[in-house]
Amino acid sequence: MIKVCLADNYPVVHFGVKSYFKDHSDISIAANVGSFLMIRDILQTKDIDVLILDLELEGLSSIFEVKSLLKDFPKTKIIIFSSLSEQIYAPNAIKAGVAGYVHKKEKLETLGQSIIKVHQGKVVMNETIKKNLALIAKQSKSERLYRKLSNREVEVLRYLSGGKKNHEIAEILGLNEKTISTYKLRLLTKLNVTNLVDLVNKAKSLEIV
Repeated sequence: MIKVCLADNYPVVHFGVKSYFKDHSDISIAANVGSFLMIRDILQTKDIDVLILDLELEGLSSIFEVKSLLKDFPKTKIIIFSSLSEQIYAPNAIKAGVAGYVHKKEKLETLGQSIIKVHQGKVVMNETIKKNLALIAKQSKSERLYRKLSNREVEVLRYLSGGKKNHEIAEILGLNEKTISTYKLRLLTKLNVTNLVDLVNKAKSLEIV
């Protein structure tokens, strides 16, 4: 039996997932948490095989925190279960070491299949994402620039798009404010814009945020 921990903000998601897998022959929802701060306690006290994690989970401010979990609990596989754009976030998540990315628009049957596959040691990504990644190499440098954003750049862009100031982002991510300014300049350059308003609009048009 594959023991799973579901980490999500919304009770309705917990209820739906638990109900679906209630009588599953291979999967057991062994734990549920509503904030990132609770995950370590669960992983330290229970033998969890697969962690289902929403990137927008309360208390989760950086993909680097996910990488830290993977380092400290190497036996636990992580599947990102999120409504954020697969096109942007799936490649970055896989690069960070997670075993799979399932968009919340998918059926719970797909989530179940993904849990079994990652437990078997496979990496799971939507076929569309695989095709998009294959196309990146064929695109011109300007066309694929926005796909080349680092995990940290994507995070900073998300907070900028949400109206956060540099000093607020620095505090959230535990970085120096000057460092955030540097990331902001890189984003302006990579997305070929000259100001914050255009940066946010470009990010939205490309479905980065």
